[in-house]
Amino acid sequence: MLRRLKDYLCGNGFLMGFKILTDKLLDNYTKVVIESPLDKIDKIQKFEMPVDYFEFYKSVSTVYSSKIEGEDIDFDSYFKHKFLNVKFKPDYTRKVDDLYAAYDFIDNNNLTLENVKKAHSILSRNILPKSQQGAIRNNPMFVINSDDKIEYVAASPEIIKSDLDNLFHDIDLLQRADLNPFEIFYYASLLHLVFVKIHPFQDGNGRTARLLEKWFLIVKIGQKATSVQLEKNYYKRLKDYYSNIRKIGLEYENLDYLRCLDFLLMTVQGIDDQG
Repeated sequence: MLRRLKDYLCGNGFLMGFKILTDKLLDNYTKVVIESPLDKIDKIQKFEMPVDYFEFYKSVSTVYSSKIEGEDIDFDSYFKHKFLNVKFKPDYTRKVDDLYAAYDFIDNNNLTLENVKKAHSILSRNILPKSQQGAIRNNPMFVINSDDKIEYVAASPEIIKSDLDNLFHDIDLLQRADLNPFEIFYYASLLHLVFVKIHPFQDGNGRTARLLEKWFLIVKIGQKATSVQLEKNYYKRLKDYYSNIRKIGLEYENLDYLRCLDFLLMTVQGIDDQG
């Protein structure tokens, strides 16, 4: 862990006092993106719709983040459930409704570790027993893929607390910093990746990591972040999503964040597909 931090604290990241994040890929990220992500968002054509614009896109976020985790739900059905009062069996919509409530929560609450735990307790109400909702795990965690192989080994329970504290120390620095649009989207994606690699909860880590990325964007660019369909983009490019997470390493202690540029680019490149 100490080796990893020493290797990656450099440049402006070092001057900012980061404990776990890195800015070392920021120059390459900016060269690839070229155009300001905020300018990209402003160019997206806004269609007239019979429901609230931001509630619509919040529904998109919750459905596709749920589908990444294997939930058998489609957006058309959820739209009818949410906006047209069409009745479905409760089990069909319950977990997605919980995640929607968590997205509601981030609209009105500060981005802190304690509030992330509260958001997790909301989205995991029908995933985990009460005792594990919002609770940091104290056991080893191996993430298994669809081929029943180990996708990666998460942080050991002995270091979860210190690494989460380091991450939210860095998040606090970023929230107080005056970031340009490139930096905002760069760090939003990096927070997602670091959080999902720590994997602090028994379940619901992917949903929470994507929620965290959206939350940071809301902090920095306001409500327009709701329309950034990062969750749908990850679902549409699911093989790339998992492949890019895998690229930085299998074992938590040996992660190489210098190999995460492809992951960091996914959200901002996905904005082009929304146009």
